Amino acid sequence: MSVQFSGWEVVDDGASFPGVELQPSQKPQNRGVYTMYHGTSVASARIIIANGFKQSSGGMLGRGVYVNHVVFKLHVRVGRVKRIDKDNHPMQFTWSTQGYDTAWVPPNCGLKAVRSGLEEDCVFDPKRVKVVGILEASQTPKDSGVYTMFHGTSVANARLIIANGFQQSPGGMLGKGVYVSRDKKKAERYPLKNDPSNRVVLELRVRVGRVKRIDIDNHPMQYTWSTQGYDTAWVPPNCGMKAVPSGLEEDCVFDPKRVKVTSIAKAPDTVLSELQQLLVTSLRNPGDAGDGGAVDVCSLCKRKTQQASPHIKQPCWGCGQNICTLMTKHVCRASV
Repeated sequence: MSVQFSGWEVVDDGASFPGVELQPSQKPQNRGVYTMYHGTSVASARIIIANGFKQSSGGMLGRGVYVNHVVFKLHVRVGRVKRIDKDNHPMQFTWSTQGYDTAWVPPNCGLKAVRSGLEEDCVFDPKRVKVVGILEASQTPKDSGVYTMFHGTSVANARLIIANGFQQSPGGMLGKGVYVSRDKKKAERYPLKNDPSNRVVLELRVRVGRVKRIDIDNHPMQYTWSTQGYDTAWVPPNCGMKAVPSGLEEDCVFDPKRVKVTSIAKAPDTVLSELQQLLVTSLRNPGDAGDGGAVDVCSLCKRKTQQASPHIKQPCWGCGQNICTLMTKHVCRASV
């Protein structure tokens, strides 16, 4: 299975700012550490997680770990990089014997072995490749987990979001909240009526909190989940809901402070540098731009409360003590 490359996220190469993605046509810097992806079978995924990567016995770039089913998100220390951009390159199979750690095939370079035209890398030493996540939109997000998600928007709105953070949408198929997806392809389709030249995909860090699965039309909690103690509503892929004709996974996060922009996953070339610089400035001076700061806690049930949605409190019918409807138990003084 071929996985479309969406750019490297620089983790720490001593030269770039965090949260800024390199585009697939840009050569990885020597000694950089990048986020990349690897597609494999479920059986092989189990072995890789347990024992780590092993070199492939061969391939268009010789032995190594090919980075470009189950999709792993990886941290890759690329070391010294050799560009291989034409068929029968003199170092196509020997780069690892010439002091290079990684071979890089840029996108659309014309190699016959890469008919898709997508970027590809081969890392000689498997110890340079570490699994940091599994990208699988069909898995239910775990309560209190932190996930990488995506949000598609216009260029103008992208500027506002990076500078000021997200705002709740007034409505939608899951009610108020910030609509995001773990499926990058889903985000790339939005805004639906916009020209591709006016579409930006933001990569996000999302603290999902308590998650409610909404998987049927007219679900009894489709619009009220946020008032029932849930932080995020999750629509699984291919669940048959009429409001999601694409069948792609979708999430709605009620509190915008749970969503933080970490990088620009996709943007028109004309605004990419501008948005990256805005993000660098925002990350240096977080302010209110999705800072993920502390939220209020209900004094009775001790659970987090959501923006503009305080918990429902009422007196106990027996003793008159105030109780929260989300409390797991209440010991009534009148019955003791």
